[in-house]
Amino acid sequence: MEQKSFKRKNELIEAALDEFTAKNYENASLNVILKNAGISKGTFYYHFQDKQALYAFLLESAHNTECKFITNRMKERIGDFKGKDVFERFKLQVQIAYEFAVAFPKYFKLGIMFQKERGNEIYEYAKNIIERNKEVWLEERIKKAINDGDFNNRFSEDFILKILNYIVFHFNEIFDEEEDYKMEKMLENASNLVDFLKYGFGNNKVCY
Repeated sequence: MEQKSFKRKNELIEAALDEFTAKNYENASLNVILKNAGISKGTFYYHFQDKQALYAFLLESAHNTECKFITNRMKERIGDFKGKDVFERFKLQVQIAYEFAVAFPKYFKLGIMFQKERGNEIYEYAKNIIERNKEVWLEERIKKAINDGDFNNRFSEDFILKILNYIVFHFNEIFDEEEDYKMEKMLENASNLVDFLKYGFGNNKVCY
């Protein structure tokens, strides 16, 4: 969803992030955003169809920024990933996602607010835009991990893909208490979930 540059675009993005991270989508005011950004309605509607389009643009921008950040950090830490199975790589990616949240706190908060929109029309609209690439990315890594022997071969590829896709994309439905949305708790939950998946699906066995 490319948008042409225009004067005060950065101000619009910052004002929109402030509004959408402070209020849910329905209560967020486009008039407040435009006032704080210092741009006219005419300028806004020339570049965006409506508030929904602006919201989706922010979510997609956050997603693209996160993907770029994670990709670059993975390249920088390539030695840490070498020789690790898919589960340990996922745990390292969780750590990098935490670094992203620290570096881009408004994008992180926007993601939390978006998850709280579940059940609303805007959630389904925006989810279809931003999750397509995530599904492809996840499927590629799972298939490679299957070929590498990281999963117990008693489970079919189709079964593993369905289970992991469901768990990943419903993470915030599993962990939906107020405390679960705190950055440190999200990291802990994600790390514990990866351990659970590893010892539930993997060939390794835990010794007690």
